[in-house]
Order: sequence, then structure tokens, then C-alpha cells
Amino acid sequence: MRKPKIEYLFIISFLSLIAIGLIMIFSASPTMGLKIGDTYYFIKRHIFYLLLGFSALYLGLRVDLKDLKKYSGLIFAFSVCLLLLLFVPGVGKNISGATRWINLYFISFQPSELIKFAMVVFLANLLSRIGDKITDLTKGLLPILLVVGTVVAIVIIQPDLGTAIAIAAISFVMLFAAGMKTLHMSVLAGLGVVGVLVLSITSPYRLRRLLAFLDPWQDPQGIGFQIIQSLLAVGSGGLLGLGLGASRQKFFYLPQQFTDFIFAILCEEMGLLGGATVVLLFIIFVVRGFKIASNANDSFTCLLGVGLVSWLAIQALMNIMVVIGLLPTTGIPLPFISYGGTATIINLLAVGIILNISFETKQVSR
Repeated sequence: MRKPKIEYLFIISFLSLIAIGLIMIFSASPTMGLKIGDTYYFIKRHIFYLLLGFSALYLGLRVDLKDLKKYSGLIFAFSVCLLLLLFVPGVGKNISGATRWINLYFISFQPSELIKFAMVVFLANLLSRIGDKITDLTKGLLPILLVVGTVVAIVIIQPDLGTAIAIAAISFVMLFAAGMKTLHMSVLAGLGVVGVLVLSITSPYRLRRLLAFLDPWQDPQGIGFQIIQSLLAVGSGGLLGLGLGASRQKFFYLPQQFTDFIFAILCEEMGLLGGATVVLLFIIFVVRGFKIASNANDSFTCLLGVGLVSWLAIQALMNIMVVIGLLPTTGIPLPFISYGGTATIINLLAVGIILNISFETKQVSR
């Protein structure tokens, strides 16, 4: 009896991205660590998050996908409740005008990271049950849009437009994979673009971000400062970079240099070659991930794989586009590379489930 084939390229791609993330956080975080009194503060915490993340990966690898489908509604309801807890005084933690963290004093985490995972699992179950009815606007598509719209609205109120766009985009990809009509897709895409523009124009803070994206040099010391410093970091790296640890922008010039804008520091230190390597690794990860999903045994696991892979792909794309000035600032971290606790753990849980789908598919094919 032949052993199941291991997806070596998929595994190598995400492990390589994690290794690059460790190196870059070690390089970019000491300057901020000095403020706390420990230059290794953030890298030590990130290693701890990775240990928790690999535990989550193992959990995702071992979980019974039938149980995941069975309890998808409960997981989704729990995640929505956590999202609503953000608005309870004393529980939600406000940082820079946005309430995105639940503060339990001994630990804090982002429910928005969990809701992405819960949404993918819930939609995979819902779409697999609906089947061909997805082409029916009232009986198939509309109920799903109401669910997605409700979650997106809650996230926007935080406010977190970047995460809301990511959730909407992930849902759109899953609806496409489930067989949504081209006409419905076009209308939804158009309404989505209009909705984002309206939300951007009607909010003073988002409008300033939009104007900074269109012309950051109008206010180089204010709202345009971050994107200008990011572009300076990317541009000064050249082809081969300034060398590992030689970044100048990490010395309190570029805000969030080891979180949302770590790709800018990577390009500064490792150059175009380093940036292209990261993009290539993400492409391998996405292509092999969609291959795993396409070979799944049933519609639920197929849609689950598509949702998980598209979630990580969309976040990576949004983050890199922001760093190089192709999107307004969104606050979306770069999967596997940016510093963070909740995102690291949930991302590796998603990877474990994708590998679970792969192994289950091979077992059945045997």
C-alpha cells in the first residue's frame, strides 16, 4: 500500500516564510525594544507565539474535518460574540482610535482574526449545503450575503475597514468557487467598490488616508509620513539591499516597522531580490494550497481549503500593495512574517487544516 504523498512545496513555502519573518523581526524590532528596556523583547514574544502557533497547526492537522463541519455554526456564533464584546466598556481595548483588542488584563487578543477563520468554516458548510441553489438570488445567495454583511458591518464599526474588506473579499472568492452567477458577481463587485468609496469619503480619518494614498507629499510630516517612509525604505534597498540589520528606516522613521510594514524593512535590507523571494514563496503557497483544495474529497473540504488559502493570499496581497503604495493603509499584517500573537496562531491553525485536507484526500485516494 502506497503512503500518501506529502505536499513538500507547500510545507517548505510556509516554513521559509516563517523563518524569514523571524529573521526580520529580530532585525527590525530592537529599536522599539529599547523603549521597554529589552532589545530582544519582541523577538522573544514572537518565538512564544510561534510555539503556540505550531501547537495550533498540530490541532488543525489532527482535528476531524467532519466535526469541524458539524460545529461550524457554534464556532461562528462564538466568534461573533467575541467580536461584540469589543463594544463592552472595560473589555474592548482602544488603540489609536480603533477598538480591535479584547483586554483580559493577563492577555489580549484580536477577535477579528478569529472571525476570519470562523467565517471561512461557516461559509464552507453553508455553501456545501446550498449547492446549486447558489445561483438563485433569493433562496441561495441573499441569505449568505446577509450573514457576510452583518459581520462586515460589525467590523467596520470598530472601525477596521481593512479587515472588513478582507472578509468581504474572502467571501467573494468562496462564492465564486461555489458557482455564483457571473451577473451576481459583477453586481457584487461594483457595489463593493462603491461601498468602500462611500465609507472612505464619509469618514474624515479614512478620507485623510485616501488623500495620503493619492498624494502623500501634500502632508509629508502628517498623514503622508508613513507611506513616504515606507517607499523610501523599499527604494533605498536597490537590487541586493543594504544588508541584514542595516536598515535606517527602522530607527523610529517608519512606524510599525516590524508589524504591518515589515515588508518595507525586508526590501530595504534584502533588496528587490529578497522582496521577490517572499512574493515567490507566497505564490508557491497559494498555488499548492489551491491544488490541495481542488483535490478535496467533498464540497465542504474543497470550499474550506479555498477559503483558508484565499484568506492568507488576500492578506499578503493587501499588505504588500500598501507597503509599495498601491493601496491606502489598511492595518493588515503580512501572514507568517509580521510580528503578532493572535494572527500568528490563527494563521498556523489554518495551515494545519489545509494540510489535514491534503492528508485526508490522500488517505481516501489510497
